Amino acid sequence: MRNILPELRQLRGLTQLELGEWVGVSRQTIISLERGRYNPSLSLAFRLCKFFDKTIEDVFFYDDEIH
Repeated sequence: MRNILPELRQLRGLTQLELGEWVGVSRQTIISLERGRYNPSLSLAFRLCKFFDKTIEDVFFYDDEIH
């Protein structure tokens, strides 16, 4: 799943650590999300979107390519 978390975070002038603290996860989780190595739980996706005042569809993009 692709996302625009790095862009949103940078627009707010936040570090990965600060964003993680705001939404209740570690810096490593934010790094993994931004790099597309980890898909968030539904509750984490909602917390992130609420923080940025965006919809799920604005932030996350499902890549339906099957490997």
